[in-house]
Amino acid sequence: MNTTTSMHSPVTLPLRFLIGVIIAVVGGLLLFLAFLDPPLNDLGAMALFLTATALLSVAAVYLVYRLGWLHYSPRLSWTLLGGYGFASLLTFLNVFVTARLMFASDHDLRLAAVLLIFAGGIATALGYFLSTALSEKIRWVGRAAAAIAEGKRSVRVEVVGRDELAQLGHTFNRMVARLEEAERHQLETEQLRRNLLAWIGHDLRTPLASIQALVEALTDGIVTEPSKAQHYLRTVQRDAASLSSLIDELFEMAQIEAGGLHLNRQPISLSDLISDTLESFAVRCEELEIALSGSADPRVDPVWVDPGLIGRVLTNLVGNAVRHTPQGGSVSVTAQRVVGGVRVDVYDSGPGIPAESLSKVFEQFYRGEQSRSRAKGGGSGLGLAIAKAVVEAHGGAIGAENRFEGGARFYFVLPGS
Repeated sequence: MNTTTSMHSPVTLPLRFLIGVIIAVVGGLLLFLAFLDPPLNDLGAMALFLTATALLSVAAVYLVYRLGWLHYSPRLSWTLLGGYGFASLLTFLNVFVTARLMFASDHDLRLAAVLLIFAGGIATALGYFLSTALSEKIRWVGRAAAAIAEGKRSVRVEVVGRDELAQLGHTFNRMVARLEEAERHQLETEQLRRNLLAWIGHDLRTPLASIQALVEALTDGIVTEPSKAQHYLRTVQRDAASLSSLIDELFEMAQIEAGGLHLNRQPISLSDLISDTLESFAVRCEELEIALSGSADPRVDPVWVDPGLIGRVLTNLVGNAVRHTPQGGSVSVTAQRVVGGVRVDVYDSGPGIPAESLSKVFEQFYRGEQSRSRAKGGGSGLGLAIAKAVVEAHGGAIGAENRFEGGARFYFVLPGS
């Protein structure tokens, strides 16, 4: 929805001008009284004259304002120049009429007229100089905006001074910097999206080809030994599980992007959930000779969460740790009560997270180079993004860091029940 913000309300500007005129009238009378010490009759006459000319000025300015003549000029410098000229004309009329009513001599009136016209010319020339300088600053912003519209994100406005135009320049430069950053992020995201599609295509095609070859070998009677047939069946089962996991992750990510992640909160035992997760990885870690352990502070239970989704977070984090832990390494999970909630840590003894990947591991379409390896059942690159979305939907926070002693630590914090 488009919104238009007005700098001032229609009442504010005329009211401010009226207040300024009132101050000018009162100030003129005070100066007249202080410098000339006039009789009471002259003071009253001066008050009447100043009030009359002031009202005429207010009427003229308000008429110009209401007719919208300020908006007809094609250039701001012309508008400002016209304002200076109009102000000079009002000054001439005010002084000339007041002097005429005060019975000044013809000679003095002509002299005053010449001096007022001269002063008005000087004021108009000065107004032209200032208005041109101001409009040039605005043209800088206009030219820069046109360059940005053409896709030149490196353009910046030269900022001079500390006035409103300088503040506009600073704001414009900050806006362009954010646009440049957003465009760079968009390009990176698009590249990651294309890479992800390629990786997913590979991850789908590889187990499917393996399943197809193994099933054909079994159905064609090529494999006759029962032990070898059982080995083929276990391989088919593992590849099918891998496919099922990948399809589940794709479905979950589609739900998250569509805003369809709904929480079914209920009080659960987080320690039992951690135990179940570790048990599901026990056989796999035994095959890989990875030591798997876990512990939970008794004070963490119960927690008010969606058990299925938080179980998914634990599965994704532990699976990620197992994939990046070498043979003979270790993976451990701990849970403890912290201020305001519960924190779960997943430690591994792998090579750690590359510095360039540390700030991107939870991005939806990011997949580090190491995660492409399928030697240990490499993931799709969606698991950590799904974990982040689930934790944040619970009002929690998730993060990752490298450990000083080696390996990585992934953690998430859930708010207290």
